[in-house]
Amino acid sequence: MIQRMNRYLSVARFAFLIALLLTVLVVTCVRADSPSVVVLKVKGIINPVMADYLARGIKEAENRNAACIVQLDTPGGLDTAMRDMVQAIVNARVPVIVYVSPSGARAASAGVFITVSAHIAAMAPNTAIGAASPVSLGSEGEQEMSETMQEKVMNDAAAYIRSLAGERGRNVDWAEQAVREAVSATEKEALELKVIDIVSPTLNSLLNDIDGRTVTLLDGSQVTLVTGSASILYLDMTWIEEFLLALSDPNVAFILLGLAGVGLWVEITNPGLVFPGVFGGISLIFSLFSLGNLPVNTAGVLLMALAFILFAVEALVVPGFGAAGIGGIISLVFGALILFKGGPMFQVEPWVIAIVAICVAAFMAFIIYKLVKTRELKSQTGAEELIGETASVRVTLDPEGVVYYRGELWTAVSEEGRIEVGETVAIKKVIGLKLTVSKMKKEENK
Repeated sequence: MIQRMNRYLSVARFAFLIALLLTVLVVTCVRADSPSVVVLKVKGIINPVMADYLARGIKEAENRNAACIVQLDTPGGLDTAMRDMVQAIVNARVPVIVYVSPSGARAASAGVFITVSAHIAAMAPNTAIGAASPVSLGSEGEQEMSETMQEKVMNDAAAYIRSLAGERGRNVDWAEQAVREAVSATEKEALELKVIDIVSPTLNSLLNDIDGRTVTLLDGSQVTLVTGSASILYLDMTWIEEFLLALSDPNVAFILLGLAGVGLWVEITNPGLVFPGVFGGISLIFSLFSLGNLPVNTAGVLLMALAFILFAVEALVVPGFGAAGIGGIISLVFGALILFKGGPMFQVEPWVIAIVAICVAAFMAFIIYKLVKTRELKSQTGAEELIGETASVRVTLDPEGVVYYRGELWTAVSEEGRIEVGETVAIKKVIGLKLTVSKMKKEENK
């Protein structure tokens, strides 16, 4: 009887383990087969940091075998970064949906190319797309591109967007007009013109609207989207990416250049302080990274470098804040105004220029003032320290004798004949270990 019960218990345990194992396998399979989408948020100027973030997001979507949705809101940006983003989208092994959102967003300039290259292009209500004409990289005061070069750039951009629009079955003529004539369209107009595929008010509605649609990837394979019940993974920028993105702002780049110049200038004019040099060096490295992500105008950088050279001349050569200092401020301001090329989106804000120029000028004036005051001070070391000091006669000066100064006896020579013991004399010269002195007047003794 006992043996039979033990046999039943053994069978029951085995059955329980089998059931538990089957349950785990079913749950794992369900999770593996559960559809998901990876959502990226691309907001701001298109630059290399944005391109790296997009590439990372698409790679994550590929690893999860999930569709990738790019929420886009941009005024445009760098051509090289835009092309890197387009290549990442075109070569993706999963569907990429570009969604111009939220309401009030835009896909201008480089954003048009990115939107047109997507497997599915969508827009939220009250958004806009267009104005994709390449912006001349010439700036005020700089020679504009020749007509031949402008035509080459325009034709290249037009051919590029026609290729992208044609591949996705979108309105090729409108895409070319966006480049050549800078035309724009609202979300409704873009849908009617077949520039985009769908208008959806929210991300959830977009997932429902594209559910069941089939897209063709670069290798010719067709993928049917299953997004209606998909789980959403928001892939935000890492703190490093956010930090590098902040450094890519033109205003931040200008401020970093100013800090680098001030720090290095202080270290050069006051060797041995260490901290200003270290601070200036770090700021310089960060500013070089910023300049690498922005369309830099060499003339602007040279003008800013000239500004700090003039400040150094003012501090080390000219005794005061004069022509060299004023020239440095002027050079700093004009350097900031033409520091970057590529249109208004890459310009330093005027109020930032004003604040930095005022702060730098005030700091430089303070340092120069201290340097001038230091030069005016009497030397505190060596023989020069004794000039103007007073001593007491211990051995009559006739004209040579001995005087007492700060606990020491010195051989001294009188400039005015005999001076008796106990009288006070002023030190006029120091020649070797011999002092030249003169008798103190009564007014001076008082």
